[in-house]
Amino acid sequence: MKRAFDVVACALFLVVFSPILLLIIVAIRLQSPGNAIFAQIRVGKNGRPFTCYKFRTMHSGTANLPTHQVQASAVTALGESLRRLKIDELPQLWNVLIGDMSLVGPRPCLPSQIELVEARRRLGVLEVRPGITGLAQVGGIDMSDANRLAEIDAQYVRSQSLLGDFGLIWDTLRGKGVGVDQVVRCNK
Repeated sequence: MKRAFDVVACALFLVVFSPILLLIIVAIRLQSPGNAIFAQIRVGKNGRPFTCYKFRTMHSGTANLPTHQVQASAVTALGESLRRLKIDELPQLWNVLIGDMSLVGPRPCLPSQIELVEARRRLGVLEVRPGITGLAQVGGIDMSDANRLAEIDAQYVRSQSLLGDFGLIWDTLRGKGVGVDQVVRCNK
């Protein structure tokens, strides 16, 4: 049932909002050189790597690091708005359609985040598809504390339900967890 909901909801969204998505692509390309869509290898269900897509919010050539390790100066002006409103995640609807992700689940991490991957493996979190939004994101928990994040993700896995997923989607749409951007901010 969850998979069917994911596919139908994503397909409808992509059809209805494709003109807006195309405008975002054009705006990104006009603001800074490089591809508008950012592709990055992430850890998926059962620990299988997959390519995760996002709108590019950082300057081309930024190091491939977890967000909480990236300097705020790497984020473009448009990228800051896209990140704050979580619009940068919309290309992941394609990941949902092809079965790499779900609308709701633990956020996929980088393979280099070994502590988080192992904690998730130990707690059974890798047994589910990662999501565009989830319990940790709505709660404002980022990936900088691997064990805390894995515990919250495991809590989601143990209690997940379609009704619970609707609640997390609703909370996300209402802005809960929006604005939590953990890039490194320092004065230079």
